[in-house]
Amino acid sequence: MADSSFDIVSKVERQEVDNALNQAGKEISQRYDFKNVGASISWSGEKILMEANSEERVKAILDVFETKLVKRGISLKALDAGEPQLSGKEYKIFASIEEGISQDNAKKVAKIIRDEGPKGVKAQVQGDELRVSSKSRDDLQAVQALLKGKDFDFALQFVNYR
Repeated sequence: MADSSFDIVSKVERQEVDNALNQAGKEISQRYDFKNVGASISWSGEKILMEANSEERVKAILDVFETKLVKRGISLKALDAGEPQLSGKEYKIFASIEEGISQDNAKKVAKIIRDEGPKGVKAQVQGDELRVSSKSRDDLQAVQALLKGKDFDFALQFVNYR
């Protein structure tokens, strides 16, 4: 029997982020505490730009956006938000969506699988993802449970389970 396998990836669906951004923009335009403060949230190239006239307001915009991301099932570990910066009279926060597993992080995950996972499970780094294979599907499920129990500083998804 051939080995069963699955891939560990860190991907974010761009459309869901876009939907969360639009919902946050709509809420910001309607909320009373954001009236007449120049509050906005929008795409700026590949980054997300949040603007307001005070540091507290721009942090509140970030909070609204994070809430919308969570409701859409996107892990906040994928959101990399900077600190508020004063630009003229406006405060701005630039945030980016992190995708892909770096080589270092992939090696950390592979080491955890080797050290703590069931015997006979192999993990190989393939670009920005990690392929885990084993003869036993039960072992693969044990690896998934092990990794879900760990707290990484990046989001993980399990795909291509066969």
